[in-house]
Amino acid sequence: MTRILPGFIVFFLTAIILFSCKKESEQFKTEAISDYYPLAKGKFIIYRVDSTVFTNFGKTTEVHKYQVKHAIDTLLTDNLGRPAYRVYRYIRDTSGTQPWTPLGSYFITPLENQIEVIEDNLRIIKLHAPIRDGDDWKGNRYLPNNAYDTINGYDDGMNDWDFFYDGDVLASQVIQGQTYNNVLTVQEDDEAYNYPVTDTYQYGLRNFAVEKYSKNIGLVYRENILIEYQPYHNGIYDPYRIGFGIKMWMISHN
Repeated sequence: MTRILPGFIVFFLTAIILFSCKKESEQFKTEAISDYYPLAKGKFIIYRVDSTVFTNFGKTTEVHKYQVKHAIDTLLTDNLGRPAYRVYRYIRDTSGTQPWTPLGSYFITPLENQIEVIEDNLRIIKLHAPIRDGDDWKGNRYLPNNAYDTINGYDDGMNDWDFFYDGDVLASQVIQGQTYNNVLTVQEDDEAYNYPVTDTYQYGLRNFAVEKYSKNIGLVYRENILIEYQPYHNGIYDPYRIGFGIKMWMISHN
């Protein structure tokens, strides 16, 4: 025998279902990644850059300081035939008194669920949807194992890094004395072994990479550290370092 539910029970169950669907939809509604990587012809951002390099066969540490300008040129196609923006880079002194000098170019490819940057035929997924704390993706999955072998001299395994959104994705942050609203932090890697070096007779490693994007502005901060400490050379105790470090932060934009 078929039983007919009272009207108030049907209404109650319907309300629960509708509320649950609405709650689930709200849960998966996130910010658009394009808001954090705005692309338009003529847009530019100027950064202050501190670059750490090792000279004198890895025994001397030098920090080079300068300004770099990233200027969006026009919409073309990337090396995979997809619509992409070409970006020109320029460099000048830290005080900004010298004229800009060309420093190469790269492509930014905006897709429905991710934004890719292609430079020197190396493709990196910078942002990925959805934007939620803890969401992760293999941002370097298109890189070879030894992407920076000519600089680091070792197989760094960067293509296995897990990028993820770290902390409150809409938080305000103070970066180099400047306050930004709605900052999106992408943690790419954070690994250390005997670094800073405490045992000079043991191998040391420091891998660190983070990027911060501000809504309607774009990239406002980047820090990359890929450094190895080697205590021996040809079997003889002769400490040296290989790798590099880069810290850059926005100083102006249009």
